[in-house]
Amino acid sequence: MTVSWETMRSFASDDSVTRQRLAPGTARRILGYARPYVRDIVPFLLVVAVAAVLGIVTPLLFKAIIDNGIQARNLPVVVWLSLVVAGVALAEAALSLLQRWYSAKLGEGLIYDLRAQVFDHVQRMPVAFFVRAQTGSLVSRLNNDVIGAQRALTSTLSSVVSNVLSLVLVLATMFTLSWQITLVALVLLPLFLLPVRWIGRRLQRVTREQMKVNSEMSSLMTERFGVAGAMLTKLYGRADEESGRFTERAGRVRDLGVVSAMYSRVFFVALTLLAALATAIVYGLGGGLVLAGVFQLGTLVALAALLNRLYGPLTALSNVHVDVMTALVSFDRVFEVLDLRPMIEEKPGARELPAGASDVEFDGVSFRYPAASEVSLASLESVARNDNAPAHEVLHDISFRAEPGQTIALVGPSGAGKTTITHLAGRLYDADSGAVRIGGTDVRDVRLASLYSTVGVVTQDPHLFHDTIRANLTFARPGATDAELLEALRTAQLQHLVEGLPDGLDTVVGDRGYRLSGGEKQRLAIARLLLKAPPIVVLDEATAHLDSESEAAVQKALRTALSGRTALVIAHRLSTIREADRILVVSGGRITEDGTHEELLARGGLYAELYRTQFAQGGTGDDDLLTA
Repeated sequence: MTVSWETMRSFASDDSVTRQRLAPGTARRILGYARPYVRDIVPFLLVVAVAAVLGIVTPLLFKAIIDNGIQARNLPVVVWLSLVVAGVALAEAALSLLQRWYSAKLGEGLIYDLRAQVFDHVQRMPVAFFVRAQTGSLVSRLNNDVIGAQRALTSTLSSVVSNVLSLVLVLATMFTLSWQITLVALVLLPLFLLPVRWIGRRLQRVTREQMKVNSEMSSLMTERFGVAGAMLTKLYGRADEESGRFTERAGRVRDLGVVSAMYSRVFFVALTLLAALATAIVYGLGGGLVLAGVFQLGTLVALAALLNRLYGPLTALSNVHVDVMTALVSFDRVFEVLDLRPMIEEKPGARELPAGASDVEFDGVSFRYPAASEVSLASLESVARNDNAPAHEVLHDISFRAEPGQTIALVGPSGAGKTTITHLAGRLYDADSGAVRIGGTDVRDVRLASLYSTVGVVTQDPHLFHDTIRANLTFARPGATDAELLEALRTAQLQHLVEGLPDGLDTVVGDRGYRLSGGEKQRLAIARLLLKAPPIVVLDEATAHLDSESEAAVQKALRTALSGRTALVIAHRLSTIREADRILVVSGGRITEDGTHEELLARGGLYAELYRTQFAQGGTGDDDLLTA
């Protein structure tokens, strides 16, 4: 007797999904995803139906061979019907391959559609979303939930159709052949289903525990195998402890795997035992009926063969609601992400920024960071349900104007709101009140692509992809030539380093650029910015990782490259601040001082206090930090 994995998976599924409440219209929405595949779904279901019909043909052919051929001593009938049996077997094999082809085509097509849509949607979410959402949860939506949703159109759909048809045809045929034998076979079914349901509940708990422990083990590996995690482990000499933690979790995975394997084996043994007992009863009772002349020997053989095709579908259909709800819940979890609207959206009729727009104006801007419910989903972050603290304003009535070509330095204590100001300039967030304008146009009214091409940013810890130097640079301008890449590197004082590498531009920088030093990473990020050549530049402590020599070289390069461009610079180094046309002192979310270096010193305010603290008592010069 054959038992499909779908039958086993029914008992491994989590029954708790049947208690979940789906959003109205989920089923109708799923049909929308299936509509492009109607031309494949129809023949797929026809193949499944034909395969189910052929499932009862072979036992009936056995009956005919025995009754009309062997017992009648008619050799031609035996030969021809045997050839038909072989032909049916070949047809079943061909249909199995065709069914798998349609299933794969439908399933992989749906996975592609859903993954592409979810990835595109998530890419358009605001920074606030990524600040809160757990990366692992997002990846799970693109993998586990999408695959779970795919089962709705392949495994679950084909299983339901095939099992229903098989069950109806087998029962109808068996009742036609012998209603007595059929009733006996059905009476035995509860004796099997009750203990199997008991096994199934325990297997569900084991499966949930396996998923949890596997997730914990995977998270441990992900964190410890990253460059930063591996370095931290070595620096603190915790390799033995970390190995112990891993082996403990791996041991739990091993133990649960043994328990799961035994529960699964008990299930298969129970199903096989039932079939054997039922077959024995059928032959015992049926043999007596044959001897009594109630029906012929071929009928008995056909009934025994059909019996093998009865219990599998019955078992699977007894849990079909779990399979269906599991697929529907997976769809619902995918839709949950797709239905989360980005806070930063392009308005209908948004226009391009005026050509050459390079002035930046903040007009009475106030801002608070959005709450979790506004930008994220509780299911994507472990702390969302507990994060009920009311949001408070971090910027209050910020007003200033950066003229074209001006460099504005933002100075102040940590947490004063400097980075938040730069985020609003690039529309990573939207102001709650007031307006941020570029070229006289509110950034909320312009096309996002136009805005992003106008504003370029280099952060304190720039991100580099685990790819080549070339790929990291062309991310800013995909069509850039090697000559343009080398020119950008030359301007960023990095050309000689790259040319000295064995693979040159094709050198892989490693995870997050860890194969480069801090200064080299920063200069590569600046080269990427220079390659983009935006009219407005934001430097968020972009020279923080550079030594004095590198900083001087990059500052010289920036003075040349940024000539005529507007710059908002967050800096602590006095050498950087003195280069600015204006200095804005930010404290408590407000601009408390505005002026040049000399003017602010003369006023004797916060800036002068910071300067005196750093330089009046043992300062070493311009390369010291101006910090709070």
